[in-house]
Amino acid sequence: MAKIKSGFMGERAIVLPTPIIDEFKISDLGSLLHITDIGFYPKASFHFRKRTKEEAMQYILMYCVEGEGWFDIENQVQKVIANQVFVLPKAKAHSYGSNRKNPWTIYWIHFDGERARFFSDGLDKPLLVSPEKDSRLEDRFKLFEEIFSTLKNGYSKNNLEFSITALFYFFGSLKYLSTYRACNNFNQLHPQRDVVDEAIHFMRENVRKRLTLKEIADFVGFSVSHFSALFQRKTGYSPLNYLIHLKIQEACHHLDFSDMKVNQISMLVGFDDPFYFSRIFTKTMGSSPSDYRKKKKG
Repeated sequence: MAKIKSGFMGERAIVLPTPIIDEFKISDLGSLLHITDIGFYPKASFHFRKRTKEEAMQYILMYCVEGEGWFDIENQVQKVIANQVFVLPKAKAHSYGSNRKNPWTIYWIHFDGERARFFSDGLDKPLLVSPEKDSRLEDRFKLFEEIFSTLKNGYSKNNLEFSITALFYFFGSLKYLSTYRACNNFNQLHPQRDVVDEAIHFMRENVRKRLTLKEIADFVGFSVSHFSALFQRKTGYSPLNYLIHLKIQEACHHLDFSDMKVNQISMLVGFDDPFYFSRIFTKTMGSSPSDYRKKKKG
């Protein structure tokens, strides 16, 4: 079976230079926590990596947002499914890979420091971070994008320190999951159930995935026909058309505030085919992604 380490459509990755890491990791903040590599692999078919104990020089966080995969720590194999996160410990032989039939989409971070073990404790087994009314998944993904974009803009002292400060928060949102979710105040702001609002929240939390109408209806506990009628009546759009608008909205954000390529943005918002994405974007926005990016805004 084919196995590759990288080279996936829409992939993004940053490997920090060794001299930069060596200098930062002896600073007050970097000694506590620092990043060596960070990236995003969408639909990573045949993704595979194996390291010996000596080669496992950092902790590795992997966050599977779609698809399936597996990892093996010292001959203990664990299956990974969508919405699960885990950490491979430092100095332990390991391997991991994507499911061939249902390849995973993953965010990943290589990190180390005095507090690295603190944040990795308990994550040697997959933690399920399921979409719920107060899950705040998209907030966490945007935080990852901030860390990535900051490092992509260079390795100044401010950029490095900001990225690590954000990383503390990112890890805290996983280690103290219930506290992080409680801050959403969704229930306090919405004391009476609104099925359509719940569905839109679910769509936003899963804007990077290819949701089906049944999955959305199942989330709110309604039949497809009843849910579709309710949604259309309140919003004027079918649920799937509304979801497309949310995806295009997210794509516009990345076109405006990042230098990601169009095919990378396409994968990020759940379109495997960048040409199809461009057609949908053009139909929705009245201009192609490239032309939209060139427009002056504000």
